[in-house]
Amino acid sequence: MAGASAGQVAQTIIRPQAGPQTTFLASPADIAIYGGSAGGGKTWALLMEPLRHVANPQFGAVFFRRTTVQVRNEGGLWDESEKLYPLMGAQPKEHNLQWKFPSGSALSFAHLEHDKTVRNWQGSQIPLLCFDELTHFSAKQFWYMVSRNRSMSGVRGYIRATCNPDADSWVAGFISWWINQDTGFAIPERAGILRWFVRIGDAIIWADQPQDLADYRQPDGTPIPPKSVTFIPAKLTDNAALMAADPGYMANLMALPTVERERLLGGNWKIRPAAGLYFQRAWCQVVDALPTDITWIRGWDLAGTPKIEGNDPDWTCGTKMGKTRDGRYFIADHRRDRTSPAGVERMIKNTADADGTNVRISLPQDPGQAGKSQVATLTKLLAGYNVRSSPESGDKITRFGGFSAQAEAGNVFVLRGNWNETWFTELESFPEAEHDDDADSTSRAFNALLDGSTAALFGTYGNR
Repeated sequence: MAGASAGQVAQTIIRPQAGPQTTFLASPADIAIYGGSAGGGKTWALLMEPLRHVANPQFGAVFFRRTTVQVRNEGGLWDESEKLYPLMGAQPKEHNLQWKFPSGSALSFAHLEHDKTVRNWQGSQIPLLCFDELTHFSAKQFWYMVSRNRSMSGVRGYIRATCNPDADSWVAGFISWWINQDTGFAIPERAGILRWFVRIGDAIIWADQPQDLADYRQPDGTPIPPKSVTFIPAKLTDNAALMAADPGYMANLMALPTVERERLLGGNWKIRPAAGLYFQRAWCQVVDALPTDITWIRGWDLAGTPKIEGNDPDWTCGTKMGKTRDGRYFIADHRRDRTSPAGVERMIKNTADADGTNVRISLPQDPGQAGKSQVATLTKLLAGYNVRSSPESGDKITRFGGFSAQAEAGNVFVLRGNWNETWFTELESFPEAEHDDDADSTSRAFNALLDGSTAALFGTYGNR
C-alpha cells in the first residue's frame, strides 16, 4: 500500500494469487469448496470473496467456524480480517464480531458449536454463507444453513467453503467425484469443473449438466432447481506468498506424523489412522547404554480393574522417557499390569522407589470427583517425589502425534530390555488395537517432557 501525499489518494490492490485461489474466486458455482491441504491460502480466499459486493448496502455475509474460539484464534478468520477489511474503509464491531462497510453492508463472524445452534438463524436471509473448515460442521448444520442462503439484495445467494481432508467426514462423500477414490488425491483435470445436483429427501442425485435433472419435480409438478457445485484443490506450493513469508512452514508440515502429513501436506482424502502408520519399531534404535545428561519423566496411564476369567480390562502402564539437550528421546523402561486399585497404588509407589527422585512423575486426572480423589491419594502416597497431574487434552491420536513424528524422524532410542517386545508390539498396533494404554503412557511422558511449564512447576514446587 503506497503512502499518500497532498493531492494523492492511497491505493491498495487486493487480488488473489494466480492459480487455485483465482479459480476459486472466479467460480460461478452455487457451492464452491476450496482447499484440501494446509497453507493453500484458504482463509484469505474466503475473506476476499464478499469484497466484490460490499458496495451494495443490502448485501451481507456470515463466516462460520464451529466454535467462537476458532474464529478468534491467532491467525484465524477475525485476526486476518483485521489486516484486510480496514483497507476497504470497514469499521469493526469486535464485541459482536462484525465489520461495517461505508455502504452499510455488513460481514459477520459466528459459530455453530452444536447442531441445535442453527435454530438461532431461523428466518434469516444470508446472501453469502462462508464456512471455514467445512469438515468440522455436521451435514445437518450445513444443509439447514443452505435453507437460509437467500437474498433480496440483488446478489444471488451462494456458498463458499474451505476445508482440509477428512476421510470420515460427510464432505469426503459430497466431493467424491473430484477425488481419485483409489489414491485419495484430487483429480487435477476435474478441479473447478461444475456438477449439478438435486436433493430428494436425504439422497443427492448428481448430473453433469443441469438439464439432465429436469425430470425431478416438486409435489406440485414444478421442476426442482438444481444447484451447481465445484471443488478446487490447493496445496502449500500454490501459496507463493506464504512460502516466501515463512519458508520453514514446509518443514513444519513435513515433521507431522504420517497420517496428518498425508492429509495436510499431500491433500489425501482417503488416509485414516491405521496400525503401523503411527509407529514402527524400525524407526527406533535399540541401545545398551544411556546418556548422562538427560531429563527423565515417568508417564502413567491408569486402570483399576484386575484381570479375572472372562474379562479384558485396560492396563495400568508407566513409561520412563528422557530427553537430551540435543533433542533425542530415550525410552528406558516400560511397565504394565492389570491389578486392583490398591495394586495400582503399590505399582506406582514401587516404580517411583526404583526410579529415584530424579525421575519426575506425570499422572492423568480423570474428570469428576473420583479422578480428583485418585490423584490426591497418589500424590500423597508419592510424598518426596516430583509429581504433576493434569487432565488429558485432545484425542488419543493427537496426543500420540508428537511422539510419532519424533520416532519417524529417527530421534527415539530404546534401552534394550525384556519389556521391548511388548512395548514395540502395542505401539505398532495403535490405534487399531483393543487396548491403547501403552501408547497413552508413552504420549503422556513425551508431552510432559515438552511442556515448558513442567520444569518450572517441578523446580519451584516439588511435590504437589
